[in-house]
Amino acid sequence: MLIADKLENLFKRILPRPFTIAVLLTIFTLVLALLITEKQSNKSQILVLLSYWEEGLWNPPLLVFAVQMMLMLVLGHVLALSKPINYIIEKITSFCNNTANSAAIITFCTLLVSLVNWGLGLIFGAIFARKVAENASEKRLAINYPIIGAAGYSGLMVWHGGISGSAPIKIAEEEHFLADKMGVISQSETIFSNMNISVSILLLLILPSIMYYIGKRNKGKIITLKKQEIKEESTIHASERLDHSNIIALIFGGIILLLAFYKAFIFPDKISLNIITPNYINLVLLGLAIIMHQNFNNFLNAIDNAINGASGILIQFPLYFGIMGIISNSGMIEIMSSFFVNISTTTTFPVFTFISAAIVNIFVPSGGGQWAIQGPIIIEAANQLNVSISKSVMALAYGDQITNMLQPFWALPLLGITGLKAKEILPYTLILLLAGCIIFIGGLLIF
Repeated sequence: MLIADKLENLFKRILPRPFTIAVLLTIFTLVLALLITEKQSNKSQILVLLSYWEEGLWNPPLLVFAVQMMLMLVLGHVLALSKPINYIIEKITSFCNNTANSAAIITFCTLLVSLVNWGLGLIFGAIFARKVAENASEKRLAINYPIIGAAGYSGLMVWHGGISGSAPIKIAEEEHFLADKMGVISQSETIFSNMNISVSILLLLILPSIMYYIGKRNKGKIITLKKQEIKEESTIHASERLDHSNIIALIFGGIILLLAFYKAFIFPDKISLNIITPNYINLVLLGLAIIMHQNFNNFLNAIDNAINGASGILIQFPLYFGIMGIISNSGMIEIMSSFFVNISTTTTFPVFTFISAAIVNIFVPSGGGQWAIQGPIIIEAANQLNVSISKSVMALAYGDQITNMLQPFWALPLLGITGLKAKEILPYTLILLLAGCIIFIGGLLIF
């Protein structure tokens, strides 16, 4: 506990807000490029580098990628706020009558949902933890609320290995921004590979067990927590009838889901996992969210609620793309790739990739932003070492997600919903981080 408190205090002293970090990384990249790259024209080197930065800043394919990731978070959040999801959570909550049971059940369910969609998993875990605490407060049950909160956050250390993982789904898309370097790689080689399936199963078995053990070893206390109620409008004006129409929402949402079904199972000559792209996931999420909220009014109210959670990363994406523009066009990719090649073997490269991605994620909390920056370097190095690109991508994905247990950026929605503080859940997320490192590195070395 003491170590966790010291780490939390250290982060508070030295780490500014994520946007400020993105700006500092931009400046650092510019200075580093000036120092290590050769002048490529008669123009001023700083002006050339700034032009590379601007080119990356507004790069159309990357901006499309940013919108895809934003929608994935927002629509996942919207789905988690729907009545059917809340009903499921309340039913499962009846089995959560002490800290150990609650922590294990919440961890397992949150991990499972996060493997489907990271935005849904994040909010699902937060709402689940809150519901368990409300139930304990109402029934006067003694629980350790911070452990419950840490369990609700656990999904953020598996999401990049799930079907909404930024890097794996992007490289399965035709004409992605690195297609000329690596081609298109099906999710059968990444998310649905033997390695990732094995790692995911181990996580689903081991992490809930660890949280159960922690819950058994920690005494709880009776807490007082006010139950959150969703307010419904009592008066509907004539002009708003269409907004509140369940039939129209059902028809429109149904058409979207039918289209998704057609694209996956009827239209293609051969059924393939390549259908799972960012656009396809968002199409399904949109249809499900509209149907589950029953009408457009409820859906749009949920959008208003969810959009705030995505505002922090919206402006960061272009800055990360600007950094990528500098790295890609200045020759830094080749220099950095050579460094990786010189210190790595075919066996150790995935492990070094995992470690480097874990470190970078502390400063670049966005998985999509990190893939934009680190992806070109890793792919170039993997090509030079003749290492499996799909395995290298998953190593980056594992590293990116593991230090979410240390990085408080993505915990903000959960902390807001639960009312907990980052320093309260950190001791338990650190334990999850250590367990995850063993599992991930083991998987990268064995397969």
